[in-house]
Amino acid sequence: MIDPAALRARHADSPFIRACRGEPHDIVPVWFMRQAGRALPEYRSIREGHTFEEVVHTPELAAEVTLQPVRRYGTDAAILFSDIVTPVASLGIDVRIKPGVGPVVDPPIRHREDLARLRHLEPELDVPYVLDTVSILAEELDVPLIGFAGAPFTVASYLVEGGPSKSYSHTKALMYADELTWHRLLDQLASITIASLKAQVERGASAVQLFDSWAGALNPLDYERHVLPHSQRVFEELADLGVPRIHFGVATGELLGLMAAAGADVVGIDWRVPLDVGRARIPEGVGFQGNLEPALALGPFDQVAERTRDVLRRAGGAPDHIFNLGHGVLPETDPSVLERVVDLVHTEGEVRAPADAPTRDVDGRGDGDVEVSA
Repeated sequence: MIDPAALRARHADSPFIRACRGEPHDIVPVWFMRQAGRALPEYRSIREGHTFEEVVHTPELAAEVTLQPVRRYGTDAAILFSDIVTPVASLGIDVRIKPGVGPVVDPPIRHREDLARLRHLEPELDVPYVLDTVSILAEELDVPLIGFAGAPFTVASYLVEGGPSKSYSHTKALMYADELTWHRLLDQLASITIASLKAQVERGASAVQLFDSWAGALNPLDYERHVLPHSQRVFEELADLGVPRIHFGVATGELLGLMAAAGADVVGIDWRVPLDVGRARIPEGVGFQGNLEPALALGPFDQVAERTRDVLRRAGGAPDHIFNLGHGVLPETDPSVLERVVDLVHTEGEVRAPADAPTRDVDGRGDGDVEVSA
């Protein structure tokens, strides 16, 4: 088995890792959220004989699915194939991945006494298949592996709502009506997230991404009071691992400054915010990731190329920029379009020396009242 420290040293000079740290490198690194999935015919071929859960629980299959987009697209990083609810499901919470819907929890967690259904995660015992997948990938990948987990708020939203939601009414009702229970729930989930990510890094992940996918449902005041302390704890307890930490959420344009304050090295910007505007809301010294709109890949490539170049222009050659979509790859996407995007980014993307890159003047709150020098 490869020593994780030696593996991270091997990837330390990769464009992806150097961009996470804002260090000089030659090409703009690119990877895609949900790059391993339904857009790839080779993935669909595996799924014809296996359920989603079977793939996640079978290390050889999960590793193969993780490797597929790296082979196909030539991305500069791989992201572990798993799910954000996998750790809590391993604790006995009844979570099913319903096709076309997402994670469904029955019964949901909505009362103080329901917290007893959660316990501390012991990764080697509870999710050994995830860690074995990481170990396989550590041996086979030539690019860094990104481990990941769901942020406490987003996992809580699934547990409390019972599944995906548009209004998050049950989640907000618990948050407002029983604040003590809310914070206890998120504290337990933070502990689970920390244990999961630490174990992934110990097995060979070279970076981690915390998905707070649905934090955009909150206003800044509620995020700061009810969510930020728990996300901060996650990042603080991962700090001594020495791997880059990425923080991403959807529709979080008004939260970018606060998400940066949680302590990540890189903050993802979703497609709703122009990249340079989002970057201005993130303090100097914190990298940024994004943000081509995923649906653009469904249209003609000349339009995709134009908007890809626009993202690169707005990035300004910053050495701490990682090219990505503004959310995940859509299932209807033609893989050849993403292959061409990777080639375009690698060919035309500019990376300036850190001293020559544009600076940003921010107030750390993400309210947009800033100016960008570029």
